[in-house]
Amino acid sequence: MEEQTNTSFFNLGILDSLTKDSIHQIIDSYNGFCSTTQSLVSGDGDLSVGADFVSHIHALCKFGLESLVRDHFFHVLEETFERNGASRFWRHFDPYSHVAALNKNDDLNIDEDEIQSVLYTALEEISSEKQYQEKCLLMLVHAFQSYKDQVSGERHDLGERNYLTSKYQWIVSSVLMATLPQNFPVILHWYFKRRLEELSTIMDGEFQDDTTQNKDGMDLDEKGNAGKCNKASAMDVDECYNDNKFLENNRIVKSIGKVVLGLRNLGFTSMAEDAYASAIFLLLKAKVYSVADDDFRSSVLQSIQSWIQAVPLQFLHALLVYLGDTVSYESTSSGIKSPLASQPSSCCPGIDTPSEGLVRWKLRLEYFAYETLQDLRIDKLFEIIVDYPESSPAIEDLKLCLEYTGQHSKLVESFISALRYRLLTAGASTNDILHQYVSTIKALRTIDPAGVFLEAVGEPIRDYLRGRRDTIKCIVTMLTDGTGGNSSASGNPGDSLLEELNRDEEIQEDAGVDDDFNTDDRQAWINATRWQPDPVEADPYKGSRNQRKVDILGMIVGIIGSKDQLVHEYRTMLAEKLLNKSDYDIDSEIRTLELLKIHFGESSLQKCEIMLNDLIGSKRINTNVKATISQSSQTSGENAISMDTISATIMSSNFWPPIQDEPLNLPEPVDQLLSDYAKRFSEIKTPRKLQWKKSLGTVKLELQFEDRVMQFTVAPVHASIIMQFQDQISWTSKNLAAAIGIPVDVLNRRINFWISKGIIAESPGADSGDHVYTILENLAETSKNGGSSGNTQELLGGDEEEERSVASVEDQLRKEMNVYEKFILGMLTNFGSMALDRIHNTLKMFCITDPTYDKSLQQLQSFLSGLVSEEKLELRDGMYILKR
Repeated sequence: MEEQTNTSFFNLGILDSLTKDSIHQIIDSYNGFCSTTQSLVSGDGDLSVGADFVSHIHALCKFGLESLVRDHFFHVLEETFERNGASRFWRHFDPYSHVAALNKNDDLNIDEDEIQSVLYTALEEISSEKQYQEKCLLMLVHAFQSYKDQVSGERHDLGERNYLTSKYQWIVSSVLMATLPQNFPVILHWYFKRRLEELSTIMDGEFQDDTTQNKDGMDLDEKGNAGKCNKASAMDVDECYNDNKFLENNRIVKSIGKVVLGLRNLGFTSMAEDAYASAIFLLLKAKVYSVADDDFRSSVLQSIQSWIQAVPLQFLHALLVYLGDTVSYESTSSGIKSPLASQPSSCCPGIDTPSEGLVRWKLRLEYFAYETLQDLRIDKLFEIIVDYPESSPAIEDLKLCLEYTGQHSKLVESFISALRYRLLTAGASTNDILHQYVSTIKALRTIDPAGVFLEAVGEPIRDYLRGRRDTIKCIVTMLTDGTGGNSSASGNPGDSLLEELNRDEEIQEDAGVDDDFNTDDRQAWINATRWQPDPVEADPYKGSRNQRKVDILGMIVGIIGSKDQLVHEYRTMLAEKLLNKSDYDIDSEIRTLELLKIHFGESSLQKCEIMLNDLIGSKRINTNVKATISQSSQTSGENAISMDTISATIMSSNFWPPIQDEPLNLPEPVDQLLSDYAKRFSEIKTPRKLQWKKSLGTVKLELQFEDRVMQFTVAPVHASIIMQFQDQISWTSKNLAAAIGIPVDVLNRRINFWISKGIIAESPGADSGDHVYTILENLAETSKNGGSSGNTQELLGGDEEEERSVASVEDQLRKEMNVYEKFILGMLTNFGSMALDRIHNTLKMFCITDPTYDKSLQQLQSFLSGLVSEEKLELRDGMYILKR
């Protein structure tokens, strides 16, 4: 149609046939057309010139000048609308020009009714002007149509009318947008925000009341009978909401709808929707924050969804009904269904056949709610994991949000940043980092069962822990100690982390068995249709997500790099624990060992099993020895000690880790008791003999003073020190050290225990390096010397923290690696400089006979670091060289 019209309108060949009279006629008709157009379109609105206006148009059309008529008419319309419509419209908002510099979320401190009145007045005036100009435009259209009827008898063409009308609407929108002041979008946003806040306050209160009354889960919207509002012809809000709770809100809905309709009429459809949409989203965001800010122990997603259905969706449904946008997506004029037709009608409770616009709004609101809650939970994920498993409802909400939004990478980046800033610092203990790591694995296993994103999150923690010296010790303690792991909701407070992991693994295996038995061809097909590729962050060497399983113990052991190091540390810690036991109760140690066997195999824990068997055998031998020794064979005397007071732990030394035994002279009665015990053992276990480790074990003492009795459980060296004061109340440090058989510096360190308990007093000796120690018999002397008093019993599980019965793993490694020190120094002498990997591979290649090199890369690195600290080697740019 447009091509045909333009062909006739722009026929320049007609100018060749024009006569002088025709030209005068065209000039007179054009001048008359301009004059009548100005009179018609001007603010006076003189419709009496209509007949002359039409006759001039016919005269010009006779010469093919339709385009000239149209262009001039629209030019006059545009100038008049800009002068009488747009400028007057924007002038209403000049008093609020100061709000242009404010943010949309700031409070404008303007009366709501005042703004509404200004909007109503401005929209009514400009709409009146626009309606008059549309009447003038229709006169132009009718003039064109009447001319065509006279010339060719053509029927009225709606296409040309629609074209001219749309062009005029475009002119109106262009003029308004070209003169748009900066403060208008802010005023519009603020108006919708305040009106919606007022409406939300009323509807939210009704929602809370209905929630309280419907605790059985009955759908809130069924009581509203809002389905009555679905008729496309129902344009009056009053008719739709007479029978539901929103009758009292009609005034607000109408006021908002009236403004939206006025803005739509001016071509501001997008601006109006953006304004009230941003206000709705702000309300929804505030609701999410108020419901879920610091509440990690209850799920909030369902309540947010219910609020969306009860408040924003009901408002939007009422607004769309008022605006006339209520056409259902289930039947369209083209016969083609919308993609949203698959949405069930239950997606908008209380509305039988929701419009496509309402369904789209629901999807937008739900996505925004999911994304807002997701961001809130991701920002607080560190606190959530600290509070796990009590915070598992928050984890479940986050899982659903991520499934909806697919923004897993945001979680990974944010949580890694939080870990580096708040956890992976020098101020955090290794034990706390490990606990957080285990909680992270458990929590993220819920979100990501395949462990794809857990690998990325856990990598910084593992790298950091590998650089800490006490990592292996803390891991073993956490796995085996009943207080070392955070007990889960399904566990018992005294359970170790190892027991908890084993219980979880059994549950997962049982679930897997059930799945295998219940899987048939149909289920296999369903599983195949649900298959999804791994995300790009997945490690291809870990297998697909369908085959991958999160192994918590495996991830913990992965920090160390080798299970052998963990087993070695466990063996050392087990020996320390067994040597400090005052009885033979090893049930918990046996249970832990059996659990470790399940994960690490029996062969690697064979020595640990022998150590526990030694305790079991010691109990039996101890009973036999005591039963066979008669009272007559025991040492008699005033200070004689009964055989019933001793309980020996008999070790198979070849299977225990190196023992740190210090020389120690025991009191004569104790030494005699040990000799009698060893003699009887040799008779029972011929040809085996006992070699006492006199500095190991524990001694229970009862000290009787003039005015008090005190009980202690101490190490043998402490017992030997205090027993020397039975016969002599005062000792010099040199004499006491000689009597006990230990160096003076060791004595001065160990005797501090008794000084701190107020039992021994220290005073300067005759020599500058000598001290005098005196026993304190009564509380008066104790108080005078500043010691503690009043406790009748003191239990001491061990001596100072650094004093151990068993050599530490680091000391054992150092001793074992000393053999290779000469090899390493020789290699560096020949090659000059070598990297860690090359030293490691060279030792593995050449040290194949006794002693065979079987250390890990981390163990070698630790040993070389010791050589660097001893200034035997230097480390430059990753290369080890000899110290010059």
